[in-house]
Amino acid sequence: MAEEAPLLANESDHPQEVVHTDGHRRIVAMDSARYVDGRNHRTDVVVPSSYLGVLPARLMAPHRPRGIIGHDGCIGKDGAGIAGLWFLEALGIPAAAAEGMSAELGNGLDLYETGVISRINIYAERCGVREGMAVSEAARLLLTNDPGEVDEGTKIRREVKATSAAGRQIVVTDSIVFALPEDSRNVLVTAGHTGRSGAAFLLEVSPHGFICSDGGRSKNDAGIAGLEITETHGLAGACCDAWSAPVGDAFKAYDEGIISACNQPARDRGVDVGMAVRDAAAALLDG
Repeated sequence: MAEEAPLLANESDHPQEVVHTDGHRRIVAMDSARYVDGRNHRTDVVVPSSYLGVLPARLMAPHRPRGIIGHDGCIGKDGAGIAGLWFLEALGIPAAAAEGMSAELGNGLDLYETGVISRINIYAERCGVREGMAVSEAARLLLTNDPGEVDEGTKIRREVKATSAAGRQIVVTDSIVFALPEDSRNVLVTAGHTGRSGAAFLLEVSPHGFICSDGGRSKNDAGIAGLEITETHGLAGACCDAWSAPVGDAFKAYDEGIISACNQPARDRGVDVGMAVRDAAAALLDG
């Protein structure tokens, strides 16, 4: 039996504007997340100009739109303006938010026409959406591309960024637990913390070099305790400042991160605090 879309009795009170169609699929702009309803079930990419926090995400999720682009509410305290991105990610719904000063809150058409993407979840990323992209372009990508099934949510992201003359590689992947046996000869840029448990995983792989997150350091500098542990085994490693790139996202760490701490074997290869992560990874690779 086909699944039935949730219905709304007073749709006329919640106006929507279709701004683009592609067969039976539509991009629909509206002024509020509350206006997302049964009309948008499964086939529509909705562009509501509400902040994309958990509450608006909860209002929209039962209607299962194909994709969602909201307003980031200028992020705000505790990241509340974009917290709904990961609520929706957990449900397998592609979602993105537009930069707060690029579009008006409460004006769906302005969001669609002038908005610029500031944040995305992994399902939107799989559809090809990127930060800095126009909302109108991002909406079309969500409309036409399939992000994959929900049960692929742990799909491993892995990318080789550089290869040395000796055949060693800089490999970016979000966690040390995603390392492969051949990474014992590579430099790994990952994004978990560098505490005791992180060090245990690093010793299992024993990479040529590593960069992980400092996890905000935490009590007693526990987030970087693994540097000393790995140093006793001769592993060269460093930490990315969690305020320069988000913990858990190795790709942002590689692109935007700054080194906050390193051990002596890493210093011996030219790594230092304040260095860009990508430069530190290159130094580890060549050392």
